Parts: sequence; structure tokens; C-alpha cells
Amino acid sequence: MALTVLPVLGSDSPSDRPNVILCMADDHGWADAGFRDHPFIRTPQLDRMAAEGLRFERWYAAAPVCSPTRGSCLTGRHPYRYGIYHANVGHLKDQEITLAEMLKNTGYLTGHFGKWHLGILTTEVRDANRGGTETGALHYSPPWENGFDHCFSTESKVPTFDPMLNPARVSREAKRNVPEGGPFGTAYWSGPGQRIPDERLRGDDSELIMDRALEFIELAHRQRSPFLAVIWFHAPHTPVVADAANRSLYPDHPHGVYGQHYHGCLSALDAQLGRLRQRLEELGIAGRTMLWYCSDNGPEGNAKNGAGSAAPFRGRKRSLYEGGIRVPSLLVWPEMIENPRITRLPCVTSDYVPTVLEAVNLPLPDRPLDGISLMPLIRGEMKERPRPIGFRSRNVSAIQGNRFKLLQFASGRNGSDNSVKLELYDLLADPGESINLADSYPQVARNLQRQLESWTASCQRSDAGGDY
Repeated sequence: MALTVLPVLGSDSPSDRPNVILCMADDHGWADAGFRDHPFIRTPQLDRMAAEGLRFERWYAAAPVCSPTRGSCLTGRHPYRYGIYHANVGHLKDQEITLAEMLKNTGYLTGHFGKWHLGILTTEVRDANRGGTETGALHYSPPWENGFDHCFSTESKVPTFDPMLNPARVSREAKRNVPEGGPFGTAYWSGPGQRIPDERLRGDDSELIMDRALEFIELAHRQRSPFLAVIWFHAPHTPVVADAANRSLYPDHPHGVYGQHYHGCLSALDAQLGRLRQRLEELGIAGRTMLWYCSDNGPEGNAKNGAGSAAPFRGRKRSLYEGGIRVPSLLVWPEMIENPRITRLPCVTSDYVPTVLEAVNLPLPDRPLDGISLMPLIRGEMKERPRPIGFRSRNVSAIQGNRFKLLQFASGRNGSDNSVKLELYDLLADPGESINLADSYPQVARNLQRQLESWTASCQRSDAGGDY
């Protein structure tokens, strides 16, 4: 959308404004990292980030599936405010104001790399889940229409190795009507009508994404421009494929060959984080760069056939229990975080926008935001979260503060009737959500339910266009 150009507040020197990198994995489970004492996964770069930066023990994806969470990262708003209710549903509306648009208008160079999943990228040819189809054309909303100068983007998932080729069945979600090695059907795009040739896209997908992200960062450095780089990896979303070297790290994986591919592609992603940090150091800009990492939701599958782990939490991807939305998260920002710390305050992906805007001294957009600035937390001044976090996914809603979490289950797939079931959990005493306290603490449940109803009504007003 067209925005009024805002004045750059503070110093005119690019060196006084932080660079911002938002890295996100796809379906990375809470426990799948070495710093979580995983019994065998190898993630030395994530472990190093955890040892050197700010580690979030209660970081939440705004939704238990990917598209809605991604929108929250760029708008600071819950996706039920603008119609991205689930994966492959809706699109990022033109009236939404993205972080990329706000920073671009103050002189930042902006780039998106990897999975987009907030709208289709082409109306001309068949692509991915919805691109080029009659109904999909209604949802054209690529990153270059949402504030990004440079793009290397796919609409949705691709295999995590040789991303243009249909993988072997062992990887799961290989296309059944396409032979192994045939076209997977999801392209990389750099702009309108600008499809990246398939022959240039061989090898590890995380490395391909980082190749382009580093080219962008080096360009921004040459131009002496602060930058926003949104790096959204596909790993470890199915189809998971890893090369022989990374599979060999897990010779005795309890999930067999599939598990070797699964954790192998996570180790490959991890290596690219190390490559990113090394280049930031070489360019002399690591200190003033906010480097964030998280997942878009919990792990796919179930505990028996899904190699990813959300232990010790209940639920996985698609669930508003902790295992579906509590995800690994780290921040490395040497100029602001000189000593490593761990925080147990609840934070959420919607917090990115207000946090970055405060860091660069820009005003918040004039509309309801669900996130808060975490700059007081980063400075060591925040003792508790000042307001609760609301969630909704299909027929389940939830709200949580610093201690208690209320889940409300409405009857029917979309919660169309008035029959509800409540569950209340003390997340400090019972993070595994095993003891429902709704009957034991009725006043706490009622208070949270009132807050949930108020938040839901606010989202409904936004979704009806009230913010535009």
C-alpha cells in the first residue's frame, strides 16, 4: 500500500540504526536443539546463539500453523484481524502496514528470502498451492507488493534439498502423481514474472536461501544502508531431504532414514546460521544487527511417527496447547545484549514489529496491535508482560498472562454455536498442561474469559475492516 514517508528519527547515520534479521524455521519443535539437551541432534550454531544472546523460554508463535504466524511477524497483529485464519487461507491485505513498508520508507533496504505463504506470487502460471488458478488470483499478494525491495521467495513448501525436484517417498509429502526427480511444482520468484530458473536451484535449500540473503546484506553494506532481511527457511517442513553428509550425523536415528533426513536438514539449516553470523562479523556489522530466530509453530506429525519433538509439552502443530505454539527463540544483538541471559516471560511473534519500531525510534501504526515492544525486556527492565497474549485457531481460542492460560473450545469446526468448554492451566507449575484448574480457580477462569471475549471482539472488528 502507499504510505506517507515518515521522517527518520534520531541520527542520519546508517551506523546508528540497527540492522534487523528475522530468521524463522518451519515446524521446528521446541526440543530439537542441542541447547535443549536433545539426546543427539547437532545444532552447534543455535547452541552458540543461545550461549551468547537472549534465550526465550516462553516464546510463542501467534498461531499453530505457518501462514498466520508469518503475518503476525510483519504486522504485529493477530492473523484473525485480517483474514489469514489458517495455512493457504486468505492473503496479506493491501491495507495492512508491514514492517518492511515502514522501514523502507525511512531508508532501510528490505529483502525477503525463502517461504512466503502470505499470498500467491503469480497469476500467470500454475505454481505451488494456489498460484495461477482462478481462485488463487484473488489472493495475489507477493512480498514485492508488501514492502520488500529484493526477493527470493516461494509461495509455500519445497523439498529441503534440490527444492525443484520431487523427492523420494521417504521424505514424506513427495507428490504421488509425479515421479521421483520430476518437477515439484513450486518455483522461486524474485519479482513479478521473474521466475528463478530451476537449473540454478540444486543442492541444500537452506544454503540456497542464505546465498541470496548474504548477497543482499553485502549490497546493503556497500550502499551504507541499514537493512531488514526476512529469512524464512523451509526446513524442517516436509518434504524433508538432507544430503549424505548431514544424514550421516544420525546413523542410529530412532525414526530410521526419515529421521536422518529430518534432523539432517535441521543441521544443514543450523550451518547456514553460522555462515550468516560469520559474514556479519567479517563486514563489521554484527554488533549493531538484531538477529532473531524462532519457529512458526510446533513440530509436524505425532510423537510416534514425527521425528520432531515438542517435549515436555502437550500437543504439536495445529494445537493451541503449548507444544503447538511454544517454540525455540533466540536473539543475538551484541551492542544491546553484552551478556547472555535467559528470560521466562511470555513473548510472541507479534512482538517483532513494536520491538523493532522502538529500536529504530519510529512510531507505531495507528491501529490495534497485539504485540508489545520487548525493548524494556532487552534492556533488563521488564519484570512481567503488561498484557496477555490472545490466540485463535478454528474452533479453539486461548489467552494467557504471566502465569495462567485459558483455552476455550467451541462446538463445531468453526465454533459456530454457543456451547463452550474451558480449560485453565498454571503454566508455571504445570507447563505440560496436565491439570485442568477451571473448576478449582473459577474466578481466574472468568477473568481470563472476559479478556478473551474482549480480544475476540476486537479481532472481529478488525477483520470486518474497522481498522481501514
